[in-house]
Amino acid sequence: MGIIDKDTIMEHILPHHSKGKRGFQPRICLAEVIQAIFYRLKTGCQWRELPVGHFLSQGSCWQHVYYYFNKWSGDGSWQSVWVNLLKRYRECLDLSPAQLDGSHTPAKSGGEAFGYQGRKSAKTSNSLFLCDNSGQMLSMGVPQEGQHHDLYRIKELFGAMCDLLEEAGISMKGVFMNADPGFDGDELRQYCSESEIEANIKANPRKGEAEATEYRYFDEQLYKRRTVIEHANAWLDSFKALLIRYETTARNWMSMHWIAFSALFLRRVKRMGKV
Repeated sequence: MGIIDKDTIMEHILPHHSKGKRGFQPRICLAEVIQAIFYRLKTGCQWRELPVGHFLSQGSCWQHVYYYFNKWSGDGSWQSVWVNLLKRYRECLDLSPAQLDGSHTPAKSGGEAFGYQGRKSAKTSNSLFLCDNSGQMLSMGVPQEGQHHDLYRIKELFGAMCDLLEEAGISMKGVFMNADPGFDGDELRQYCSESEIEANIKANPRKGEAEATEYRYFDEQLYKRRTVIEHANAWLDSFKALLIRYETTARNWMSMHWIAFSALFLRRVKRMGKV
C-alpha cells in the first residue's frame, strides 16, 4: 500500500483535525504533512530522517511534521478521524463475529505503559485489539505494562473499546465475540452478559476442576474464525513503526494505530467501490 493521496486526505482525514483557534492559515500544506506522517508510519524511519523535501512543497523541517503529529495526538484528532470513518462506512464492516486479542510490543524508549514481560524476555507494552470478521481492526485498549496479563483492568479497557464503537454508531449488542483462553475470566464474561455481547471464549485449562465443570457457552466452529485477528495483526505489521514501540507516550502510540486502522479501512472501502 502506498502513501495515501492528497484527495483522500482532504476528504476523509483533514476535516476531522483540529484547527487553530485564531483562524491563522498554516504556512505549510497540512495534507502534505499528513502524507509525511503516513510515510513515517509505513517505513518506521526516525522522525529526523523524514524526507520532508519529498512531501512538503514549501521549505520546512521534520520538527514541523512531528509538531503536528504530536498536537493532533494530544487533542484526539487521530481518534476522531477513525471514529468518523467508522461512522461513515460502517456498512463495510462484518461483525459476524468479532475477534478480541491482546498483543505485546517491545518498547525500546521507555516512557508510559511498559514493563518487563518474561515470556518475551523484554520490556513490552500490552494492548487489546478488537477486529471484525474480515480482519479489519475496530478498536484498541489503552496500552498497559507488559508484565500484566490480558485480563488486567479488562472491564475498564474493554468497556472503553466498546464505547468508541458506540460513538461511531456501532453497537456490540447481540454480536458474537471470539476470544482465546487468556480471556476466560468472570469479569469479562459478566460485562459481556450485561452488555448482551455473546462471548465465545475458550475455557482456560489452567482453571480448577470446579470452574471447569461449570457450563459455559462455546461454539468450536465459530471459534475457528479467530484466526482472522492474526491476519489483522499481520496487516498492522506492514506498518514498520508499529513493530517496535519508540513513542514514549501512550497517546502517541495509540495515535499511530488509529492512523494505521484508517489507512487499512480506506483501502477496503475503495476496493468495495464506496469512495
